[in-house]
Amino acid sequence: MTTAGTRQLPAYDELPKFKDFSGCAWEVWGKDDQLGTINLLTDDVVKEASKEIKTGKAICLNWPIQFPSRPAFGRIPPTHEVIFKTGRGAVHDDILHINTQSGTQWDGLKHFGLLEHGVFYQKRENFTPASFFQTGQIKISNPTDVDPELIKFGIHNWAQHGICGRGVLLDMVKYYCDANGGRLPYDPMTTHAIPAADLVACAKQEGITFRTGDILLIRAGFMQRFYSTTQEERDSIADKPETFAGIEQSEDMKRLLWDNHFAAVASDQPALERWPPPGPHLHQTILGLWGMPIGEFFDLEALSKQCEETGRYTFFFSSWPLNVLGGVASPPNAAAYF
Repeated sequence: MTTAGTRQLPAYDELPKFKDFSGCAWEVWGKDDQLGTINLLTDDVVKEASKEIKTGKAICLNWPIQFPSRPAFGRIPPTHEVIFKTGRGAVHDDILHINTQSGTQWDGLKHFGLLEHGVFYQKRENFTPASFFQTGQIKISNPTDVDPELIKFGIHNWAQHGICGRGVLLDMVKYYCDANGGRLPYDPMTTHAIPAADLVACAKQEGITFRTGDILLIRAGFMQRFYSTTQEERDSIADKPETFAGIEQSEDMKRLLWDNHFAAVASDQPALERWPPPGPHLHQTILGLWGMPIGEFFDLEALSKQCEETGRYTFFFSSWPLNVLGGVASPPNAAAYF
């Protein structure tokens, strides 16, 4: 076991099973928990992480909301409308219409559960079945009279807590290119698994020792690949079966992510994990069993340059998701501070 504050955290192999899934963390934070691994971001952890700020340089980690203009996974394209307020001289408004998961995003607890069992994070009286959640348009008009059951497990919980702490970048693009004569040995836009052992080796090469509550960022190459290709190929992502590189779906990967007690994990890939998965989706474990935020489409290009130039692969990470009561996901509004 490891310690987070005064709480003893079980190792992955000490967690109970849920049916055919190993590593169920539903009891770790208590039956009424709605934060998941964000519980690891205590005041003391955030205060210690703030020591990473030495120069004050800040780097945006969000892709512009307009990209990709033709999203994968059947999601609607983002639209942005600027409105001139007629008769007011010089005033504009604008309107955004987005799927919160079409671009840079955090997947929230309502996004992905255990598919074959139809349940989500976390254990309530029995389980949280898909039927528990209201779908369709959610209207909340009175801020002093909000039904807690209606918004349960929503993204607002992370928005009101904040996802702030020490960020760690594993620059797998640099790691692989350094070992392969400057060439990335896979195409980020095709199915490819990044093994846990390579993440560990990259951390060692960067001189990183993980800490409880770290926010793990993995640069696997999608953004670099996207910018280097044609518009036709970019647009084709929306028209064909999705194939992307990502972390492997393995017990070793689960042990790595849980036993280091990361507060969240994100990458520049559209799905974090290898897609399509050869077996059970890793999302089921990370979100459904652990309540760990999954970040996708993070723009890590400027961050990777800063880390390489300074030789520092740790930094203060700040993210404040949209405060949408009962929301499923959100743009992260994320930044790294050096």
